[in-house]
Amino acid sequence: MPANLTPQYLAADRAYRQAKTPQEKIAALEEMYATIPKHKGTEKMQADIKHRLAKTRAAADQAHSKTGVDVFHVEKSGAGQVVLVGTPNSGKSALLAATTKARVNVAPYPFATHAPVPGMMPYEDIQIQLVDLPPVTSDGIVPGMTGTVRAADAALICIDLSAADALEQVETCLGQLEKRGMVPAGREAPEGGRDMPMILVGTKLDLPGAAEALGALGGLYGGALPIIGTSAETGQGLQDLAAQCFRMLGVVRVYSKEPGKPADMKQPFILQRGSTVLDFASEIHRDMAKQLKRARIWGSEKYDGQPVHRDHVIEDKDVIELHV
Repeated sequence: MPANLTPQYLAADRAYRQAKTPQEKIAALEEMYATIPKHKGTEKMQADIKHRLAKTRAAADQAHSKTGVDVFHVEKSGAGQVVLVGTPNSGKSALLAATTKARVNVAPYPFATHAPVPGMMPYEDIQIQLVDLPPVTSDGIVPGMTGTVRAADAALICIDLSAADALEQVETCLGQLEKRGMVPAGREAPEGGRDMPMILVGTKLDLPGAAEALGALGGLYGGALPIIGTSAETGQGLQDLAAQCFRMLGVVRVYSKEPGKPADMKQPFILQRGSTVLDFASEIHRDMAKQLKRARIWGSEKYDGQPVHRDHVIEDKDVIELHV
C-alpha cells in the first residue's frame, strides 16, 4: 500500500534531520507522528517514529541530569559543517559575521574567540554551517579543538593577506593540523589520521598589498589547495566562497515530488554526491526504501518524468517521484 506521505510530514522529517537540540528533535518527531497518514501501509513507520520519540526523550532527560558540558561540541546543521582555522587576527570572526550574520566578537586584538561560534551561510536554497574556532599558534591548538576540526566536513584555512607573515600563517595552520593527523584532501593521511577538504581563504583583500599576497600564495599553494580572496568589509569573494564550500562538501540537492502534484522546491534533501535513488528513498525512511517499486525523475539531461532504476545515480537539483 502506498505511504502517500504528506508535505507536512516531509517538512517535519526535514526539520528532524536538521534539528540541533533534543527539544527540536522531539518537536519534529511529534509533528511527524501527527501528520503521517494513519493506515496499514505506514504502521511500521508510525512504530519507528514512536520508538525514536521515546529514545530521544530518554536521552534528553539523561543529558539534563548531567552537569558536564563539552563546550567544543557543535551539533552539525545544514548541508555540511565547515570549520574556520586561522592564526590570531586572521580575520576568521569578521568572515563569519559577514557570511552568516552570526553575533561574534570581532576585535583588533588576538584571541577574541575562546570557544566555537557557529553560524549559517546561505547558498542558493540551502544553508552551510560555518564554525569559528579559537586561533592556532606555533605553540599549538587550544585543548578540545582538535576533535571539533576532525569531526567537521571541511575546513577553511583563513589567512590575513595584509600581514607580512601571510606565508608563515599558512605553514602554522597546516603544520599544526598535520601534527594531529589532518591533511588536505588528496594527500595521504597518516595511520589513524584524516585527509579532509580544505580551502585556503585569504581575508582582508581590500587592504593594501593584499592582492599581491594572494597572488604569491596562489603560486605556492595553487596546485595543492583551492584559493580564494575575500573581504568582509566590501563583500568581495563571499558569494564565490559559498559556492566553493558547496562544491567542497561533495553533496547534491534532491527535491521530492508526490504523484500528480508539483515538486517541493523550497527545502531540498541533501545527499552525498554519488548517491542513488534508493539512497534518497532511505533518506526519507528506511521502510520507503524497502517498499520502493519504481521512480520517476526530472533534471538536467533527462526528459521530464523519465523512469529510472533504484540504482540510478542522482545529480544536483534532480526532482524525484517515488512509488511504493
